[in-house]
Amino acid sequence: MPVTKKFLKSKPEVQVTFEVSKEAAKSADQVFLLGEFSDWEPVELKKMKTGVFKTTLNLPTLEQDTYQYRYRLVMPDGSEIFDNDWNAEAYVSNPFGGENSLVSVIPQ
Repeated sequence: MPVTKKFLKSKPEVQVTFEVSKEAAKSADQVFLLGEFSDWEPVELKKMKTGVFKTTLNLPTLEQDTYQYRYRLVMPDGSEIFDNDWNAEAYVSNPFGGENSLVSVIPQ
């Protein structure tokens, strides 16, 4: 999932676009993003005509001491399948024995 970032000059935020490829989504009809930036509440990605899922969020750069946010993907397909971003900047262990993806929002 490519993550693209645009640092906003007018406020301390980064506009981050999360994208899940058709191949990564497999047969899922919906893809949700869960992360620290949404208090782990699901954010639905929009399915494009190409089969790619996308969403864009403004992430604050001043709220995290480490300038990083942990996140995961959920693809409900009969059961909830949790997955990581295949192209994440980094990964960190989570308390459930797996890993979370990381996105960095270091101000430029």
